[in-house]
Amino acid sequence: MRLGFSGEVVDYYQKYRRGYPPPVIDALVAALQLRHDDVVVDLGCGTGQLTLPLSQRAGAVIGMDPEPDMLERARDLGREQGSANVTWLLGADCDIPALGALLGEATLGAVTIGQALHWMDHDLLFSTLAPLLRDGGGVAVVTNGMPAWQQDADWSRALRGFLERWLGKSLTFPCGSDQASQQRYAAGLRTAGLQVSETSIEYTAEMDLDHLIGGVYSALSVDQLPEPDRRADFAEQIRQALHPTTTISEHVRVAMLIGRKG
Repeated sequence: MRLGFSGEVVDYYQKYRRGYPPPVIDALVAALQLRHDDVVVDLGCGTGQLTLPLSQRAGAVIGMDPEPDMLERARDLGREQGSANVTWLLGADCDIPALGALLGEATLGAVTIGQALHWMDHDLLFSTLAPLLRDGGGVAVVTNGMPAWQQDADWSRALRGFLERWLGKSLTFPCGSDQASQQRYAAGLRTAGLQVSETSIEYTAEMDLDHLIGGVYSALSVDQLPEPDRRADFAEQIRQALHPTTTISEHVRVAMLIGRKG
């Protein structure tokens, strides 16, 4: 399953997509009761924002993504960081049964899934993952804040208005960050036989408009990305839409939904 997050989008994704500060990793490891000899799968890993920090806390990590360009960048970053215990695997949620056949049942300490979960059949995925977990292992659904254009702030509403005019469609899809989606995910984890708990980390992130614009580019498919000769005009239109705002204090709530086995 290719979603169009390739080419130049990968550059924007790596540079501008919000990562995970150390307190989030600490809370995730604690909630999962992750062990140093565990094998972890990070499904929908992108360029490794979660994969690489987890590799420092587990025995081995498999970063899995359907986009080859994302994996190529992730592999380069892992090499730069000296992460020798990460395997990068081309695949999507529909490839989990094949991965399970390779690894065997009760072999995984954890499976982490970030914002990409909204592209997946979560009920089928959770039921497929449950047998692969060791006793006490878990599935973590990690929601890294609300999309920049769906927050309760004047700058966000201005950004949403501009993007809706530019794209010619309404931007109401919350990408799994809303309470209704979280409840559906929790129900799916329980149906798969997992015990569900929740934890979260909140912090404030400061960014300028260049960073915000780069984040918008990172969320567009390669087909939606403005042509290079139009990007200066696109950026200026965002600045005008958000005027007089020049810097943004963004409240970020990283929600972690944990489904543990046994």
